[in-house]
Formats: sequence, structure tokens, C-alpha cells
Amino acid sequence: MAVTVRTLENFIGGEWVASTGESARAVVSPVTGETLAEAPNASTEDVDRAVAAARAAQPKWAALSAWERARTCHAIADLISERREDFARELSLEQGKPYAAEALGDIDETAENFRIAAEDVKRMETAIIPSQDPNKRILTFRKPNGVYAGITPWNFPTLIPVELIAPGIAVGNTIVMKPSEWTPIAMANFMQIMADAGLPEGVVNVVYGGGDVGECLVTHPDVDCVGFVGSYPTAEKIVRAAGLKRSLIEASGNGPVVVCEDADLERAAQGAVFGGFFCAGQVCCATERVLVHEGVHDAFLDEVLRAAAGWRLGDPFDDATTVGPMNNEPTALKMDRHLEDAVDKGANVVLGGSRAGDRPTHLYYEPTVITDVGVDTLINQQETFGPIVPLIRVRSDEEALAVANDSHLGLQAAVYTSSLKRAFRYVDNLRVGNVVVNDSTDYWEAHEPFGGASGTQSGWGRIGGRYTMLDMSDLKTVVLDVGGLE
Repeated sequence: MAVTVRTLENFIGGEWVASTGESARAVVSPVTGETLAEAPNASTEDVDRAVAAARAAQPKWAALSAWERARTCHAIADLISERREDFARELSLEQGKPYAAEALGDIDETAENFRIAAEDVKRMETAIIPSQDPNKRILTFRKPNGVYAGITPWNFPTLIPVELIAPGIAVGNTIVMKPSEWTPIAMANFMQIMADAGLPEGVVNVVYGGGDVGECLVTHPDVDCVGFVGSYPTAEKIVRAAGLKRSLIEASGNGPVVVCEDADLERAAQGAVFGGFFCAGQVCCATERVLVHEGVHDAFLDEVLRAAAGWRLGDPFDDATTVGPMNNEPTALKMDRHLEDAVDKGANVVLGGSRAGDRPTHLYYEPTVITDVGVDTLINQQETFGPIVPLIRVRSDEEALAVANDSHLGLQAAVYTSSLKRAFRYVDNLRVGNVVVNDSTDYWEAHEPFGGASGTQSGWGRIGGRYTMLDMSDLKTVVLDVGGLE
């Protein structure tokens, strides 16, 4: 079917306004190869206007009661649910994820994040602290941090922005969003829903562009704080540019999945395959690497191949499809490089291993299983971000922990074991922010705290429910002398 190419506009102060930037980027569907839109690169003046709108709106928005802001969040959630099919359809076309298997779920969880934020903000209790002076009362209050710059990636272009927007605005902040240049349409559609639901002007604003626009936004003197989800190289650039501004950073991950000799191998294989192939492996907590005890390696591989047979690469709008195309060529090229490097160093591809040649674009990558992966490979050392389940042999728990922790990244890991004692040994010693026992690395719930471990390059702060709200607000302490009061 023919696609009408739309020209995206910035959303500033409650209105869609044409960009004053001098260039634009074509947004091309990874599903069909067709151009879907032209996204302008925001000018400095565009960024100035968006930040000014957020700054003007913030005091008025923060002055509303938590219940009033919660009503707006619930209204947005309800309208997302009402428009879920159209919203999900355009998400699939732009991002590449299967409509039935993934996109609809993304939209449902996007709405749920607003509902969670609406209810959490009503219960943001703070402490009344005893004083050593009987005439003093020490009270604490949570106050919004102010104006945020929000920079988000292309793999979950509604679900990740809402993880900043919903708790951020619920607690009283305003925000200027810069979505990924690969998936700006999803953000435009999302913004329209928020506006139609009655979000006051200036509370959320949207500009488009690449890294130069992001830098302009992050360094803007009227931006108080930065919320970022994406790759660790970009995170480091943002942190260096932002200086002492408050920041919430959730960057890359690199698994791992640990399969112990006492694991339920069928369950472990199903979890590893889900973590490897969901969203074509383009998830910060994807499987990435599987550390398998050598005593169960071959039996586990058999189970992995059995589980992988149930994952079908195809048209995202076919309900039978469970793996869609990768989103963009740079990420697919990285998958190519990582596979070539591993094979050159002795690894064996036992399933997939290349791009499918009979598809509308060259981004449809076969779900891949590779074994005998060495610790010296790019697959082990870096985030591959593709549909891959790589197996690395280990001889003991000690070796598994050493390989797992020999990484600059530390986001989420999974451990499969039937021993509670062993599970807690991994929980205590894996250098990651989150550990899942006996389920996939891709397991998450919208309200749980999620983020990187100290000493890694996976960021700081926590995404998820009230924990994000805590990061996006300040604790204000008041000492009140009541001795002379009547």
C-alpha cells in the first residue's frame, strides 16, 4: 500500500509548529523500505522556544495538587488505550517490531505507566523527623526538580519515553523530549494523544534531530536536569556536556544469562531464547551472552534449538510473526561484525547467522544461535543488540562470575539454578543492578526499579514506578520552631 509522507512538526507550548531548522531526515520503514516522514532537525531557536515553554509552564503545573496532576495522567492513559490499535500499527511500521506479539503490548504498558504514576504521586509520603530540641519540628517534602531534557532511543519509542514523562510530570516537572532520529513518528503520535487528553500547554514539548540537537538541549541554561535512556557512549557524552545538572541515566547492558549445572534446562533455554529474540534482540537487558556450565552445555544447546524453532522471522503485520526486522542499518552492521569476529575466533553458528535475502528490506536478520563463543570476542565484550543467543562454556560458578563481571556494563542478569543458596551467591556477587532468578533477562515490570550497577557504565538512578519519581524530585527539609507560636 502507498504511504503518505508526512512532515513532522515540533510541539512547543501546546501547538504544532514548523521547525526553523535548515535540514531534515527521512524516516524509512525497516518493514517496507518506504519513506514514512521527513523529520526536521531542530534549530537552536526551536530548542530555545521549547525550553522557554517548559520553563513558563513548570511553576503553574507544580502548583497543582497531586490529585489534579494524577487526573491528567489517568486521562492520557485512557486515551492511549482507546487508540491502541492505530498507535501500535504505526509503531510497528516505523520500528519494525511485530504488531500482535509486541507492539500492542508496548502500547498497553505505555498507558499503564501513566496509571502507575497517577497513583504513586498520591502516596509520596515523606518523613517527619524527631528533633533533639522539644520546640522544633522537622518536616520533609518532595519538590519537582524543574525542567527536564528527555533523550530516548528507538527500540521502545513509546515505552521508554513514558518511563520519564509519566513519573516526571506526575511529580510536577515539565519536559522537552528529543526522541531518536530513527523513530520520531511514534513520539509525534504520542504527543498528540497527550495533548488531546488535556495536558496543559508547555508541560511536554517535542523537538527532533540528532546528537547536535541533543547537545543543544542538554547544555541549555534553562534546562535543570537530564533524563537519558540509550547507549553508554552517548550517555558519557551527555554527562560530560551536562556538567553538574541532575541526571538520570540508564545506558547499555550486556546480559549475562548464567545456566548452572542444576538448572531446569528447558526453562533456561526458553528464557534465553526469549531474551535473545524479543524485539529482535534490541533490548538493553537482552540475553547478549549465555554462560553455560560445560557439564550441561550440549543438552542445553538441544533445548535452545528446540525453543528457537518456535520463533518466526517475518512481516510484523502477520500475526504468526514473532521476530521482525532490525530497526536500522548501523545496528544490523554491528550484528554482522560481531558474528564475523566470533566465527573467526572459533565459534560455530548452529542456527541463522545472516540476513534474510527475500524480504522488502535488508534488515530482516535470521534468529541466530552460536556456540563455542570465546571470552575474547566482541559478542562477549560488547552489546550486540541483535537476535542472537551466544553460548560460552564455563567450568564452575567461580568462572561464570568472573566472566560475567569482566565487563564495563552491568544492567540486568539472569541465573538459572535449582539451589537457593547458589542463587543468592549470584545475587550477591553479580555486578549488575538487577538479577532475575529462573526467568529471562528480559523480564521486567513497569513499577520495579531498574538500572545500572555502581562501577559500571550502565548509568545511575532507577527507571520504574515511584523510584523514577524519587530521582526526578528533591527532598526539601523544613525546621520549624514552634516554641513561641500560639
